[in-house]
Amino acid sequence: MSGTATHSFDFIIIGGGIAGLRAAIALAPAGRVLILTKAETTESNTGYAQGGIAAAVGPDDSPALHLADTLSAGAGLCDESAVRVLVEEGPRYVRELIEWGAAFERDAHGELVLGLEAAHSVRRILHAGDATGREIGRAMWKRVAKLSSVETIAHALVTDLIIERGTVVGVRYFDEHGRRQATRGSAILLATGGAGQVYQETTNPPVATGDGIALAYHAGARVADLEFVQFHPTALKKAGAPRFLISEALRGEGARLVNARGDAFMTNYDRAGDLAPRDVVARGIVRESEMTGGGIFLTLAHLDAAHVRARFPTIAAMCALEGIDIAVDPIPVGPAAHYMMGGVDTDEWGRTSVPGLFAAGETACTGVHGANRLASNSLLEGLVFGARAGAAMQLPLASAPLKADRRVASSVDDEAPAEAGQDTPLDVDGVRALMWRQAGLFRNRDRLSRAAGRLTLAHAALRSHAAEGEADAGFWRRFNLVTVARLVAHAALRREESRGGHFREDFPSRDDLHWRIHLVDKNPET
Repeated sequence: MSGTATHSFDFIIIGGGIAGLRAAIALAPAGRVLILTKAETTESNTGYAQGGIAAAVGPDDSPALHLADTLSAGAGLCDESAVRVLVEEGPRYVRELIEWGAAFERDAHGELVLGLEAAHSVRRILHAGDATGREIGRAMWKRVAKLSSVETIAHALVTDLIIERGTVVGVRYFDEHGRRQATRGSAILLATGGAGQVYQETTNPPVATGDGIALAYHAGARVADLEFVQFHPTALKKAGAPRFLISEALRGEGARLVNARGDAFMTNYDRAGDLAPRDVVARGIVRESEMTGGGIFLTLAHLDAAHVRARFPTIAAMCALEGIDIAVDPIPVGPAAHYMMGGVDTDEWGRTSVPGLFAAGETACTGVHGANRLASNSLLEGLVFGARAGAAMQLPLASAPLKADRRVASSVDDEAPAEAGQDTPLDVDGVRALMWRQAGLFRNRDRLSRAAGRLTLAHAALRSHAAEGEADAGFWRRFNLVTVARLVAHAALRREESRGGHFREDFPSRDDLHWRIHLVDKNPET
């Protein structure tokens, strides 16, 4: 590219969360490693993870129990082999974190304090107050900083992958000064995190725009399960306040969901009550609010106030800024987009369908979460599969074969013809509002068809502009967001059943006979 500076490393990692950092640590002895982060090095979904990291380290726990809980939460779509890797290797990698200085909460005897969250059968959540992700990130960045073979470039917006003879060999990006750069490497890892910013209401930070999914799709890699979006049931819902996550760990410690009359209601929707799976709780909150005509609240007033404030200091401080004392006052809550179960289709070693390209963490889809992620499995996934990707990147390049339970869908452009009047340009806010309104917690054919048609038109226009080669960084942010939104809307339109995080009002039942499969998309132009 004219005017583009080109550099070379052995390995390139896009993203500085738990998956990318663990891969970098694995790769450091094997060559020069470059980490590209879109914002500050500490700004990632990892740092926003409050509840903790799940691992079978307690005396009453085992990988077999953790496996059973994960499979149950995944609503019949977990890839069992991937889950076995997660739960069996997880404890070793968590102990490694402790050796590296991650300070998880301990009791007076020095034993780990394990928390309980929804759909877990035993206490297995290691936590550092209510800022576990931040503590893990601190410990890992401290270790990475000591590795002389690892270099980090912050404020780098990756726009596309360099492909030669069907293999990914590098990346192009804008640096913090807006200059075009290109970097080559023998193996590239996508560890870009989630895509919550596709939705108007989200717990995710501004950087979570699904870049890894868009990069992989445009490069010809398979993406899978994008209809499965987890909407966290309890984000702060107060006019003018940010949609701050109110961790599930509060309910694990005894917090109750109540309606505007102060009545507990979740047992009306599921026998597990407040600790039912996240999709069930999220839909229960919306239905209860509609039925009663009022807001929904989380209350801890029946618990010891000093313990509440000590156990959840970050949440207490954030709510205090909004005039809410979490130990006394009801906390107004509602669902918000939180986690993508789908992503770049990979095997258990992070390999994608394109040689040279790997993915790990939330941007990947190993099938470990199925249709609905078990609480606190996300940090564990990044840790385990980041390490495995780092090991695989040092081996001869190979692509991941299509697994037997994956079905490649027809081209997304063939499924939802655009309607007249849908060609009004969509800016970023327009995309996010459209997705929240028409492809959110409750879905049906009419709303999904209109969203998919409009996003298809927007994507085609942006793709044409990208081909002209004069796009700036702002354009690429919008292009990636539209790409991911379009893929999500089309995937949700295809799946004519309800399962886990995907709920269709016009197909409200789970249909194992026809839909116990993973739907895969691939760019037809590659």
